Amino acid sequence: MPHTPAANPNQGALAAADRFMRPIEDGINMLAAIAIFALMLLGSAQIVLRSVFNSPIAGYIDLVELSMASMAFLGAAYCQRLGAHIRMEILIGRFSGRTLWGFEAFGTLVALFIIAVLIWYGWGHFLRSYQLGDSTIDAEYPVWPSKLLVPIAFSVWWVRLFIQLIGSVRLFIDPDREPVGVVVIQSAAEHAREEIQETFGKDDAQDADETRDSGEGDTK
Repeated sequence: MPHTPAANPNQGALAAADRFMRPIEDGINMLAAIAIFALMLLGSAQIVLRSVFNSPIAGYIDLVELSMASMAFLGAAYCQRLGAHIRMEILIGRFSGRTLWGFEAFGTLVALFIIAVLIWYGWGHFLRSYQLGDSTIDAEYPVWPSKLLVPIAFSVWWVRLFIQLIGSVRLFIDPDREPVGVVVIQSAAEHAREEIQETFGKDDAQDADETRDSGEGDTK
């Protein structure tokens, strides 16, 4: 399972950039979660008002359409940091050392180019929508705030990809260095242990390891 380890404060500019981006990514991902929760409340209110009072929310469909950008794109950089986007690891998971980090650097470089193109055209679509006063068909809500989220979210995503590119190149040059700002493929046991450590602390993670080891010993 992919994972991005936390940066050590003593690892230079790359670690500093990684630490700087983490709260920004967490914040915009929280905004996406709030948008999903708000849409859930809006949908529930729409069902009650329409079914019980025969008075649906005006422009409900338009509001749902406008909220799609926040839910779809604001969490992209956060997922990139965690390695939670869909990754084809059947082949790359068999590699290690320079070969692994060479493939990671190449894939990240391609992603940087694609996201840069989407930022460019996304910004153009936003400007055109803002200048023309584009609005939804039914309730005539302005569309430009939703379109603005695309270049903003993708810009944060691009920065995260750039950090991962530098981290991958760094490990391609010297695979023995400690990973910083890159996605590291973990086994299921390592991933579970880290989740326990983040949630309950190191002591509980050590207890879980000891329990697992004792269980393996009893099996043997």
